[in-house]
Amino acid sequence: MERQLFDADHDAFRETVRAFCEKEIVPHHDSWEEAGIVPRELWTAAGGAGLLGFMMPEEYGGGGVRDFRFNTVLIEELTRVRASGVGFTIHTDINSAYLLDYATPEQKARWLPAFCAGETISAIAMTEPGAGSDLQGIQTTARRDGDHYVLNGQKTFISNGILADLVIVVAKTDPAAGAQGISLLVVERGMPGFERGRNLDKIGLKAQDTAELFFDDVRVPAENLLGEEGKGFIYLMEKLPQERLTIAVVAAAACENMLEDTLRYVKDRKAFGRPIGSFQNSRFVLAELATETQIARVFVDRCVQELNAGTLSVAEAAMAKWWTTELQKKVVDRCLQLHGGYGFMTEYPIAKAYLDTRIQTIYGGTTEIMKEIIGRTMGV
Repeated sequence: MERQLFDADHDAFRETVRAFCEKEIVPHHDSWEEAGIVPRELWTAAGGAGLLGFMMPEEYGGGGVRDFRFNTVLIEELTRVRASGVGFTIHTDINSAYLLDYATPEQKARWLPAFCAGETISAIAMTEPGAGSDLQGIQTTARRDGDHYVLNGQKTFISNGILADLVIVVAKTDPAAGAQGISLLVVERGMPGFERGRNLDKIGLKAQDTAELFFDDVRVPAENLLGEEGKGFIYLMEKLPQERLTIAVVAAAACENMLEDTLRYVKDRKAFGRPIGSFQNSRFVLAELATETQIARVFVDRCVQELNAGTLSVAEAAMAKWWTTELQKKVVDRCLQLHGGYGFMTEYPIAKAYLDTRIQTIYGGTTEIMKEIIGRTMGV
């Protein structure tokens, strides 16, 4: 089924992204996975190619086009070369939305030029050792002291945590006010008391640095408050649908790529004197996965259109996130099975895809939380 989502500008952007991936990422990605981190030079190269700031105003060095279809192209091309662990999407799909909508003109002038150039790498710190999907349960606090906030707490599982120069930190500025007491503070590299822990050893997404962050009486200037004090939880709820759609875009693209790889494999691999894809069971499995993947593609593309129009609901984003990521788990499992013993070898792309897939139903809100969100919107 031909996609109707993109126009000529998106197609041209895809060619740019694809050329960048083939030149700057593919030859080096295995070594980055071994190192557990990508070099900063990759970020500045991406910034120079216009891949990081296309949504930002031109006056700050961006492309001046806020259109999530461009984000979708970038996500799909990174997924195509199995580099979804490169942390660009945290920067371009999640943090960009907070900075565009809640930063003051002074903050934008201060942060966005380097953001677009890849000279400043960003992260967002929500999750804590004792609080994941339950954001109201965070314990990190920020007490106002004159023209500063004094920040104390700990965050974990923070993507881009080692490399990040700019971290949007979710903290309680009024612990007695519940959700109305949560604010967003931007912490910058080098602020005294801001420390990074270890680069966490994950089972997948090995090239992406994922860290623990510690804040010990970090004095954050009041001018680094993002948006209004006490509005942080509202801002998170406004932007989480876009984050969840980002994850769904990865899932749909990954399903397509895994099917394509597996189809090639089962046509070439023989058993009992015939290609294993010619057996009825193989055809039935592939037919089922192809059908469900196509359904996912159509729904995700529609959600991208709705996000651009400003009409994507919280429930629809949750539907896209949970269903596509659970499908991704199913597709990778069935495709690995069709690879037989070779699927268990990490030199085969399906094995790496199996490891990278597992986080998809967890971060951005677990499948169970997504279903809870949908159920509540149904009045039950």
